[in-house]
Amino acid sequence: MDAPAMTVPVTAPPATVPQADLGAAYRAQRPAIDAAVERVLTSGWYILGGECAAFEREYAQWMGQKRAIGCANGTDALMLILRGLGIGPGMTVATVSHTAVATVAAIEMVGATPLLLDIDPDTFTMDPDELVAVLEDPPPGLPPIRAVIPVHLYGHPCDLTPMMAACRAAGVAVIEDCAQAHGALLGGTKVGRFGDAAAFSLYPTKNLGALGDAGVLSTDDEELAERIAAIRQYGWKRRYMSDAVGVNSRLDEMQAAILRVRLPLLNAANARRRQIAAAYDAALAGGPIAPPVRQGDVEHVYHQYVIRSTERDALSERLRTHGVATAIHYPAAVHQQDAYRDRTPLGPAACAETELAVREVLSLPIFPELTDAQVEQVCAALRQEVR
Repeated sequence: MDAPAMTVPVTAPPATVPQADLGAAYRAQRPAIDAAVERVLTSGWYILGGECAAFEREYAQWMGQKRAIGCANGTDALMLILRGLGIGPGMTVATVSHTAVATVAAIEMVGATPLLLDIDPDTFTMDPDELVAVLEDPPPGLPPIRAVIPVHLYGHPCDLTPMMAACRAAGVAVIEDCAQAHGALLGGTKVGRFGDAAAFSLYPTKNLGALGDAGVLSTDDEELAERIAAIRQYGWKRRYMSDAVGVNSRLDEMQAAILRVRLPLLNAANARRRQIAAAYDAALAGGPIAPPVRQGDVEHVYHQYVIRSTERDALSERLRTHGVATAIHYPAAVHQQDAYRDRTPLGPAACAETELAVREVLSLPIFPELTDAQVEQVCAALRQEVR
């Protein structure tokens, strides 16, 4: 008689923890968001109405600033500020190459020349020493530098103190790119309140995200706000009458209503991001890969939790076997991309640290709706694979 067949237990692969989940926040906030959408649908007013005006007031109040102006997206928010400040052809705007390409695209949208500077390798944000150097001794052959766009990348504030001093001494405008830093603090003050104006993307993945494209900018300069409010809608101050050349970049009522639901929850969402980051910090402690740096008197809001590894791709694959999804922000610097390669001027450091970073950065899962079990799954994978 044949022996009974042996049953070999099959271990199912672990469920994947997504690096981001665009639907998670909606599912968590569904009743309030559905009510806001119904309110707009039944109102009969869908563009630049009461919802947009209310969101602008509420966002300005949350920021502690005089004005906020809603617009179509974060790229347009930067472009509108540049336009409002009179930045255009025959002028240079200094920013970084380790950023979403939107930052540089906005500069070229107004006809200005981008000058791409290097980053601090610890924070991934603009190297203040290189900025000071180019303001004191601008690269030859470029139009005069008239504005600087520091990017508060991944949720960590730039080292703005030396930057602001150098820009004020040179008479150069400062436009803060806060697309990834809603609520981040520098010296107890929200980023976005230091420069002449600040631009925020409200793309669905952001710390404050709509359910489609949206953007907002903030400023304490009432005259600048009025100019921008006109530019975003064809230069109108009176309907159908263009007093200046403008564009069409309006925040629609649906997105404004959704953002009004989410704005009061933002501080708690940022706190949850910091809680998740602390768990990852502990899992990495004592290993060869350091947690993200928090430099100086800052409050990080962890739009992304980014680590560095010289074996980045292999590490990503090992984490995947544990059901942990990762992403790369960003796989190539702006100046390395076909649209900008060999035509975009670089600062004196030639973006050496930037080029090293894009070969090593890896973003772990981080969004407020991650469960404690999912966070522990990531931590366990880190403890096993990052040693």
